[in-house]
Amino acid sequence: MGNSRTIEIAVGVFVVAGLAALFVLAMRVSNITAFQSTEGYTVVGYFQNVGGLRERAEVTLGGVQIGRVTAIALDQERLEARVEMTIDGRYDDLPSDTSASIRTSGLLGEQYVGLEPGGMPDALAEGDEIMLTQSALVLEDIIGQFLYNQASDSDN
Repeated sequence: MGNSRTIEIAVGVFVVAGLAALFVLAMRVSNITAFQSTEGYTVVGYFQNVGGLRERAEVTLGGVQIGRVTAIALDQERLEARVEMTIDGRYDDLPSDTSASIRTSGLLGEQYVGLEPGGMPDALAEGDEIMLTQSALVLEDIIGQFLYNQASDSDN
């Protein structure tokens, strides 16, 4: 009787540990940062096409995460997507001519904003605009161009 009770307790502890591990994994995979707050400064970039970029997407520099996308909206005057990014306060020395591009991790992975530092001596500050931006590559457009080029090559 006592032996089966010990086994039941061990199985219960194992199940609870497994559920806790699944919860932590789900939080990491879904990129939810409700338990983290990004302290820093906000910069803005305008893109013609953001593709599948989402809020809370990573902002990286040299492959290292330095911030998060905090808002995406359509600018009614420019008719472009306005992307707000919060950069960690530790990286307050990014040159003012830093460029931003929307990239994809892997072939069909999630999209993120990659920053490339420039060479200007003055740094980006709260509310500054990143002037040099490159929009997301849309897979359908690339396939369409490839097929169009194949069709025009076969006509010759």
